[in-house]
Amino acid sequence: MFEIDLWTEKYRPKKLKDMIGQEHIVERLNAFVKNNSLPHCLFSGPAGVGKTTAALCIAHELFGNDWQNNFLELNASDERGIDTVRTKIKDFARTVPLGEKKFKIIYLDEADSLTTDAQQALRRMMENYTNTCRFILACNYSSKIIPPIQSRTAVFRFSSLPKEKIENYINMIAENENIKIEKDAVDAIIYISEGDMRKAINILQTVSSLGKKITEDVVYSSTSRADPESVKKMINFAIGGKFQKAREMLLQIMIEQGLSGEDIVKEIHKQIMGLDISDEKKVALFEKTGECEFRITEGSNAIIQLEALLAQFMLAK
Repeated sequence: MFEIDLWTEKYRPKKLKDMIGQEHIVERLNAFVKNNSLPHCLFSGPAGVGKTTAALCIAHELFGNDWQNNFLELNASDERGIDTVRTKIKDFARTVPLGEKKFKIIYLDEADSLTTDAQQALRRMMENYTNTCRFILACNYSSKIIPPIQSRTAVFRFSSLPKEKIENYINMIAENENIKIEKDAVDAIIYISEGDMRKAINILQTVSSLGKKITEDVVYSSTSRADPESVKKMINFAIGGKFQKAREMLLQIMIEQGLSGEDIVKEIHKQIMGLDISDEKKVALFEKTGECEFRITEGSNAIIQLEALLAQFMLAK
């Protein structure tokens, strides 16, 4: 049975030294692990860059085979109320760790989803149970964590993974799984994932189910993403005054590829910076693209709005 995220777990590093793209963070965390100590931590950064992996690696290295007994992982976006903090988290934090270690670890993923009341309760718990438990909070936006918690934690800011790191990892997985993947297909996966390793691996896993040879077209069709080259060609037709050709290409992308108006307008937004026009005109096009995206999300007809957007691009030539 095909399970998404299966490869994400299969190829997840078990040691900090095996993590890629976050060397500055790994160096700091390794210092704590070697001393068998750990402060309360706040992992901040975009999705799929190694926050959960880092927490699991710490647990593996500190606790060894007993890591599951001394490590509690919760997703705060699912269990975000104060009752969860007062019951499940408190019950785990107050018990003595198993083995020779002095503390357990509680990992709260998406901690920025916790309500303010829950964060206040968590703050008190971090103070009261420091001797038996360490907290690792992971979030996309550290600004949503209340200042009292931020001041009690060591902050680690994760960044998006470099393209070459993702490329090397994708090629390694493809080799291990006996998959033939073209260079253009790897570039397409990197482009779509936008520095998110988990997303890149899931895309590779998805397209691999369609055959043992992966091409660029297969990647874009499987992920319901507009082909950047087609969108760029459509924009250049519009700017060059060839509105009819631009409109025909728009309909071809929407109907033949089955893409929504939002998918196309997002790709248009990405392509604007690469256009051979002045910065002033790019600014105007960004504004028009934003208006188009807003109207589509509010329920306007996508084809009409996108045709109107192409007309605006034509006026910018």
